[in-house]
Formats: sequence, C-alpha cells, structure tokens
Amino acid sequence: MKPDKVLVQNRKARYEYAILETWECGMALLGPEVKSLLDGRGNLKDAYVMIRNGEAFLVNMHISPYPYAHHDPIDPERERRLLLHKKEILKIYQKVREKGLTLVPLKIYMKSPKIKAEIALAKGKKTYDKREAIKRREQSRDRDRNA
Repeated sequence: MKPDKVLVQNRKARYEYAILETWECGMALLGPEVKSLLDGRGNLKDAYVMIRNGEAFLVNMHISPYPYAHHDPIDPERERRLLLHKKEILKIYQKVREKGLTLVPLKIYMKSPKIKAEIALAKGKKTYDKREAIKRREQSRDRDRNA
C-alpha cells in the first residue's frame, strides 16, 4: 500500500548508503509530536536505528516542539520506540551484527490514520561509489535534455 503523505524524508540516505533491505514499522509518539510532524517539523538528518534489549529505537530524530501544545516540554531528540514484531527485530539484529551494516530511517509517512517509518538495512558507500552515482545522474540528465 502506498503512503498517504510523506512527512519527513532522509534524502541523503540513498546517496550515503547502499540500501539492502527495507521494513515498515510503526512509531510510539506523543500527541504534540504527531501534530508537529503533520506540520512538517521533523528532521531525519543524523538519525539512525538502534536495537537494544530486544526493542528498536529511532535515535537522533529531531521533532520540533508543537507551539500550541498544553503539555510539559518534550525533548525534541528523545529516543522513539519503533513498533516491530519480535521475530523481525531478531532478524534485523542478526543482519546488523555483520560488519559494516547499519540501520537508517528513510522516511516518516502517514498511512491512513497512523504514522509509519520506513527503515533500511544499509552499507556505507565509498567515495568512488558516490562519484559514480553523481556521474550516472548527470549523464541521464544530459540524455533527457538532448532527447
């Protein structure tokens, strides 16, 4: 099923990492955080996923405080729990233990009334891989311009 609306996207993730596998998961959020995300006040720039004690957490995702919330202030960069099945978490954890693999969030989006996160198992690209990607992108742009 396609997402209804993409709220936050990590555009640099596909440039910095080679994506091996992706998963969709729910997020445990507070009310003001949901409203802030719906206003487009989230940032995945330095975010990553960490598995600890059989649970997955989204770390370093910044959600700006909702200005109209009558709630105690919430830490904008608190760890947010990701909602996955235990078997999925164990499978992901085993893959992450391999050398050079990491978990990165790709996007946060709405899917009907729920907010979901797309996370990916990724391997960091080398500098020459990044240059090759830029070269291919520029060649396709030139081809499209000339066509």
